[in-house]
Amino acid sequence: MTIYIDADACPVKAEAERVATRHKVEMVLVCNGGIRAPDNPLVRVVYVDQGLDVADRWIAEQAGPGDVVVTADIPLAADCIEAGALVLKHDGETLTQRNIANVLAARNLMTELRSADPLGTGGGGRPFSKSDRARFSQALDRVLVRGR
Repeated sequence: MTIYIDADACPVKAEAERVATRHKVEMVLVCNGGIRAPDNPLVRVVYVDQGLDVADRWIAEQAGPGDVVVTADIPLAADCIEAGALVLKHDGETLTQRNIANVLAARNLMTELRSADPLGTGGGGRPFSKSDRARFSQALDRVLVRGR
């Protein structure tokens, strides 16, 4: 079991590291650069080339049954689920075979709606909160307990 983190914009790297360390599970931070490797033997950083979806493709090629992928990227989540990995979003939501089609459809709809609003007047999402961090930590903990 390995935890793969889509790390460039991940707000829960520290929380994931704490849970991974407690469970003694390897964690891989995948990024285009700018992230320093923590002083933790269970955590490694993989630097991929710059470019659109390069980190996503690397994660999708590596992740498989028994692995956990942490990402907010829905197309990456769909690829990882297809490969047999479990996927968690940053707020702790679990993405599965049962819900990924609806989540992907909603993502595509929102992309279209945003493109129809060129001035960006539609507002943004809600801020990431402490309760989101706590929910993520609890969800990752549950996944690792079940995976053992």
